[in-house]
Amino acid sequence: MSGMGILLVILLVSSLPAIVVFIWFRISRYPFTFLQFILSLLAGAASFFPALFLRNFFAGIGIFPKTGRLGLFGEIFIGTALAEELSRLIMLLILFFLFRRFGLEKKPPALNGGSENAAAQDSPDRAFTAAKAAATGMIAGFGFSVFESAVLGALDFGVVLPRLFTAALLHGACGARVGVSLSMIGKGPVAGAVFRFLTAVAIHGVYNFLLVVPGILPSIAAVLVAFSALTTSVLAIQLGMRTISTDNGTNKA
Repeated sequence: MSGMGILLVILLVSSLPAIVVFIWFRISRYPFTFLQFILSLLAGAASFFPALFLRNFFAGIGIFPKTGRLGLFGEIFIGTALAEELSRLIMLLILFFLFRRFGLEKKPPALNGGSENAAAQDSPDRAFTAAKAAATGMIAGFGFSVFESAVLGALDFGVVLPRLFTAALLHGACGARVGVSLSMIGKGPVAGAVFRFLTAVAIHGVYNFLLVVPGILPSIAAVLVAFSALTTSVLAIQLGMRTISTDNGTNKA
């Protein structure tokens, strides 16, 4: 297979989680429009650039040693995990602002078959809370993974292929947690939002650390970390879907 063919395979495989979630949202009639989906993907892809800047910035100011075990831990948990999650936080913050600024978080009229009145449709979507923020962050994570895979694949196929699929799961799971952390700001103790953000950094760091440990067992553990983290995020979003369905049923009644 040619280099271009391998790159196309990389793009396809890294896009699979996003495609599956898009189909899931359409089947479930989740109030997440196509425009919101695309904007979330693009925001995630764009977060690659501030992540690169933050990684170089942290390394430049000497926040962690450049050699030895401490240097390795610093590069994994600060230079990579913290930098990427901070960049995701920045882009999601901008995205959430745009959603609210242009009314994209309002409840779509079609949710209740057009039965809601205009005032109800113009009100903020009650579902745009933790669950919908998690969905937005998860999709943004997928967008980051697709773009990162394309860049790394263009540079060196050997770097991206071993972690091609699991990296998408990992970024989606961490993105969901960052989204939830943003949704908690102003709605409760700040410590809760900070804790949720730090869990994303910790999961990301543990995943990357396991990948650099020699042996097959650490690699399997990394896959389990990514899969379990994404599963909990999906379950939270699914619970939000049930809440929306219950509200819609109440409104129809």
